[in-house]
Amino acid sequence: MKRLGAIFSVLCLAALLWGLWLIWAPQPATLPPPGSTQPPASGWHWPRLPEFRLPHIALPPIFQRPPARPEAPIASSVQRILVEKAARRMTVYQESGPPRTFRIALGFAPDGDKSREGDGRTPEGIFRIDRLNRNSAYHLSLGIDYPQPHHREAARRMGVSPGGDIMIHGQPNQIPDGYRVKGDWTAGCIAVTNDEIEEIFAHARVGTEVEILP
Repeated sequence: MKRLGAIFSVLCLAALLWGLWLIWAPQPATLPPPGSTQPPASGWHWPRLPEFRLPHIALPPIFQRPPARPEAPIASSVQRILVEKAARRMTVYQESGPPRTFRIALGFAPDGDKSREGDGRTPEGIFRIDRLNRNSAYHLSLGIDYPQPHHREAARRMGVSPGGDIMIHGQPNQIPDGYRVKGDWTAGCIAVTNDEIEEIFAHARVGTEVEILP
């Protein structure tokens, strides 16, 4: 029995050595194609392993995210405007049709409520559009009724000016058409692109509510 076990072990060892020899044995020289200047390849090399690629699996349509649809333009009278400062988002609610959202820029120091002239903050609270200006220093503007009496009183107690001329407007008139100033760059106003302010201006009315949230 021991003799058979020894013979089996020797055969296993021989098979292992034979397999290693097949893997690492020197390969015959491979002649280059006619006209090539490369020398024949010879010597030891690792055998090339078979390539394995995962098949492409397409998800069924039920699991795929549908492409975002562009929002329909404003087509009726603007009823209310909501500004969310933290989200840099303005939502315009119209009389008939879905609300329209816009990406906005704020004052150069947007955090917090406006308290004085030159602080670079966009005011917070509920306001109303009080004027539509076609001859603004920016591409069209909708003025809002800031400062209100309580803003003036708070500024008076601090001995400062509350500031004014807060608007929803387009880009500065001196920059090329189609360009959008990046970041928060206004003195406290709310800015959109020229095309967007044209869309809003065409349907806005004096007295429309504008709520500005932190």
